[in-house]
Amino acid sequence: MAVTMLRRFLTPSVRMPLSISTPKPKPPPSLVRQFSSTPTPFATYNQVAKGCRVAQRARKAVSPALRDVNAPELKGVCLKVGITKPKKPNSAERKTARVRLSTGRVVTCYIPGEGHNVQQHSVVLVRGGRSQDCPGVRYHLVRGAMDLGGVGNRATSRSKYGTKKPKAATT
Repeated sequence: MAVTMLRRFLTPSVRMPLSISTPKPKPPPSLVRQFSSTPTPFATYNQVAKGCRVAQRARKAVSPALRDVNAPELKGVCLKVGITKPKKPNSAERKTARVRLSTGRVVTCYIPGEGHNVQQHSVVLVRGGRSQDCPGVRYHLVRGAMDLGGVGNRATSRSKYGTKKPKAATT
């Protein structure tokens, strides 16, 4: 008697209907992942000990003279100003300068923009960034800083060329 009373209290009062299972549709063959039955070969301990793992080479720095001293820009003195011819498909005269940095290193720098007032013994600010079509040129001079003036009559991208905003024309 007590067992039937317990059974009555413990069984749910509402019977849940049995769910009729419907077969799931198969995905199209392009979405089915293909697995290989052969295991992925891992290196054994002896193979690793003999030296099968080769470390990746470190990336070469774009501007090593700045990276070595961990500086975004460096001051330098111009030793020589000249022109460089670009690599094969391009044809122009790129303005470059040999600069002795404050660290003592001598580097070749690109002078951006049209026209410049750099000459020997000019004090300039050197930033990183190579000139892609000039071989060996891995640095840029900062326009509008120290002895290097900004580009005159520059309308667009003025901040890159050290040019002030032109005065509004009064009418």
